[in-house]
Order: sequence, then structure tokens, then C-alpha cells
Amino acid sequence: MNDDERTKARQLTEAVQEAGAVELLLVRHGESEGNVAATEARLARAEVIDVPARDPDVNLSDTGQDQAKALGTALSRIAEEFRPDTVVSSPYARALQTAEIAVQTAGWPLKVHTDERLRDRELGILDRLTRLGVETRYPDEAERRLWLGKLFYRPPGGESWADVALRLRSVLDELNNLGRGHRVMLVCHDAVILLVRYVLEGMSEREILDLAASTTVLNASITRYVRPSGAGPWMLESFNVADHLTEQGVTVTEHAGDASVHPQ
Repeated sequence: MNDDERTKARQLTEAVQEAGAVELLLVRHGESEGNVAATEARLARAEVIDVPARDPDVNLSDTGQDQAKALGTALSRIAEEFRPDTVVSSPYARALQTAEIAVQTAGWPLKVHTDERLRDRELGILDRLTRLGVETRYPDEAERRLWLGKLFYRPPGGESWADVALRLRSVLDELNNLGRGHRVMLVCHDAVILLVRYVLEGMSEREILDLAASTTVLNASITRYVRPSGAGPWMLESFNVADHLTEQGVTVTEHAGDASVHPQ
């Protein structure tokens, strides 16, 4: 590479760094019928979760719809110059419904886009099973999961958290190519939000699993990252905020996953 080529490459690198998004909002979908069914199955010590549809097609519960409207009301209070100009949702029904209800309620003149890379983790043969169901029907898999821990355990036909993080890296990289000053809202799932933190903050396995074991991402909660210059590392401004639901008298729901996430 000659001097002219080096100069051009440096300029291109600087241009990309200067063109990035400056704000990122992460929203978990409102309470879904699947959330309700999973919690009921766990409390009843059932082996199978009685969901009404395949995972991509599970709708919001009535409470989830109220949460999405309350989210939209909260978003409507954002000054126009600070509103997201891009809204991207997981294609799963519960996320897309949350995004569309919120954007419509907020009165934003935006189309909600979908991106399959924001979908929830795929569970393969363990889909629709509670922890008890996995231990009873697939004891070898239950033992393997305990041995490997949640970040690296991949169920047959499914994904590990590391697999999800891999697809999220490409989504986050694209935030650097949107053009300077853009603000983006992603509507997705609890594991996706935790793994965005894992990627953006450069967490270790221990750090992300400690967070997962101690924290439930609330339905319709908002997590906010900022990067005023549009370049460099993102700064976590707030995490898992659901005050907008309480303020509007809407139920805050906490549907936690399995807290046994560390390798044993």
C-alpha cells in the first residue's frame, strides 16, 4: 500500500467512525401469552408449557397490550429532535405488536422494520419444555447444560447465547453506517437485551451470567445507550427502566427465566 492509499484508508476509517448512531434504545416486548403460560407451567410443576402457537406467533397478553400503549405514551414525551428516527423489531409477533402499538400511540410517523437477527433464542428440541420437563425427558441435556453454562450450551437444533451474540454483533456494527446523528430503537427480547449489553460492554462470561442470574428484564422496559460523538464505545445511560408503566397505573410484569445459568 503506497502513501496515497494509506491516506485514503485512514480517511475512510475516520469517516465511518464519524457516521455512527448516537443513541440506542432497547425495549423488551410487552407481556406475552407465552410469558403467562411459562410462569403458570413452572408454578404448577408441569413439564410442558401450554403455549397457543409456535414461538414466532405468540401474541401479547391483554396486559402486554396495555404495557405497549403505556410505552408509546412515554415515548411521545420525547422532544422531536431527540426521537428515534429508526425503529427495528424482532419479527416475532409479541415484539412487532409492541413496536407497532408503541409507535402508533406515540404518534411517530415511522414505519417499523423487522430484522430476524433480533429474534429470541431458538431452543431446538427443548422448545416448550420447563426445566422439570428437560430434566425428565432429556436428562443428558440437562446435565450437559449444567456443565457448560448458559453462554455456551447449545440444545440440539437450537442456539447458545454465544450464537445469539454472534448475530447481534452484525446488527450493532451496522449502527456505525447509518449516518451521523441517528437514533435507533430496537424492540426485542430479554436474552437479546442482555446479550447486547454483553457485546457493547465487553463483558466476560462471568459478568454476563452474574447479570442474568440476578436480573429480570421487565416487559416493556427501556434500556438506553448513548454515544454523543457517534464514534467509540457506547455508554449505558439507564437499564431496565419500567417507571413509565407504574406512573400510568399499568401492571409491571416480571417473567424470569431459569436463574441457574453458571457452569457447574
